[in-house]
Amino acid sequence: MTANTTKSAGKSVSVNGRDYDWPRAPLVVICCDGSEPDYMEIAMTEGLMPNLKKMVARGENIRGLCVIPSFTNPNNLSIVTGSPPAVHGICGNYLIDPVTGLETMMNDPKWLRAPTIFEKFQKAGAKIAVVTAKDKLRLLLGKGLVFDGTAAAFSSEHADKATLKDNGIEGVCDMVGMAVPEVYSAELSEFVFAAGVKLLASMKPDLMYLSTTDYVQHKYAPGSKGANSFYKMMDGYLGRLDAQGAIVVIVADHGMKAKHLPGGEPDVIYLQDALDKSFGAGTTKVILPITDPYVQHHGALGSFATIYVKGVSAEEASAFIAKQSGIDVVLDRSQGCARFELPEDCMGDIIVVSGGSTGSKVIGTSRARHDLSGLNEPLRSHGGLTEQTIPVIVNRKTQNLPTPLRNFDAFFIGCNCIIEA
Repeated sequence: MTANTTKSAGKSVSVNGRDYDWPRAPLVVICCDGSEPDYMEIAMTEGLMPNLKKMVARGENIRGLCVIPSFTNPNNLSIVTGSPPAVHGICGNYLIDPVTGLETMMNDPKWLRAPTIFEKFQKAGAKIAVVTAKDKLRLLLGKGLVFDGTAAAFSSEHADKATLKDNGIEGVCDMVGMAVPEVYSAELSEFVFAAGVKLLASMKPDLMYLSTTDYVQHKYAPGSKGANSFYKMMDGYLGRLDAQGAIVVIVADHGMKAKHLPGGEPDVIYLQDALDKSFGAGTTKVILPITDPYVQHHGALGSFATIYVKGVSAEEASAFIAKQSGIDVVLDRSQGCARFELPEDCMGDIIVVSGGSTGSKVIGTSRARHDLSGLNEPLRSHGGLTEQTIPVIVNRKTQNLPTPLRNFDAFFIGCNCIIEA
C-alpha cells in the first residue's frame, strides 16, 4: 500500500452522486481503446497473454456496456466521472456549439460539466496519475487537478513537452526510456503502458488511469497477426502492474466492428447527400460526433449521427431516414437523449444509429467531404449499438457489482467491490 492508501483507509469520497471507498491498494484503471472482447479472448486462447490469464483466473472476466455514442470522448469521460454524458456533458468528439451555432471540437475542458474522480480524490489527499495516448483527452481528463507534486497528467503524443507546471511531471521520455512515438502507431499505446509501470513504482499513485488509442483495433481484426502482436505487448506490462500489487481494472471505451462490404469498400450511407436530394440543400445538417483530428484510420465514418433540421419537420426527416437501409435507431432529441443518457442541449433534432443486419453500416455526411485516402485496409469503426459490449476484467475477486454493468463503473468496482486486495 502507498502511504496515502494506508492513512486514508476507511475514508470515502463522493463524486457525482456516488460514494467511493478509498482503494485497498493502488488502483489502476485501464481503458483499452476499441478493445472488442474477442481481442483479448483470442490472444489468451492462443497463449499470448499468460499474465492476463493468471489475473483472470484469480479475478473476473465479464462483460459490460459502454455509453452510446460508442466513441472515445464520451466513454473516457464517463469512466473518469463515473457517470453518463447527461451528467458530465461530453457527448462526442465534435458538435454544433449551442451558444455560437458553429461546428467545433469538444476537446476544451469547458464542455465538462462534472468533476472527475481524480479531482475529488486529490482534494481528499490522494496521489493521481493520468496517462493518455493522444493529447486530445489530456486536458479533459486532467481538469481540476492541481500540479503540486501529488498529480501528473500527460499524453504519449506530447510527452516531450510535459512540464511540472502544466502536467505535474517533466523528463517523461527519459523516465519511460522511449522517444515520442508516431501518432498512428501501436507504440503510442505502448508508451502509455510503459509510463504506467514506471509511475506506479516511482510516484506510487493511489489512483492511476491509462487510456490507449485504437489505431491497432481500427486496422486489425481480433486474432490477426497485428492484433495479437499488440496484445502480447500489452500482456507484458499488465504482468508488471500486477506484480507491483495494484488492483487492476481493464475496460474499453467501445468495441470495434468491420464496416465494409465484401469487396472491401466502406459500407456507407451518405446521409447528408440523401437528405439534400430528398428535401433540398440547407434544410438539414448532419453532424458526425466521431469527427476528430485523427481521421486517417476511420475517415470520420461511424455509426452514430445527430441531425439538425431547418425548413423540414423532424417528423418528415425522421421518417425518411428510417427507410434507409442499415439504420437501426431514429429518435427525436428528447427520446434519444433519454434512451442514451445524453445532454439535450448538445444534440440535434434527431438522433440516428446505424448498423443493419450485419452491423457494418456507417454514416457519412456527403461523399465529397470524406477523405478515405488514408484507409489502407477495409474500414473498421464504431459508434453504434453493435460496439456497445466491452470487457470488464479485474485481477481480484469482486462482489456486489453494479447492474447493469457499465464501463463507467470501473473505479467504483476497484474501490467498492474488491473482496481481497
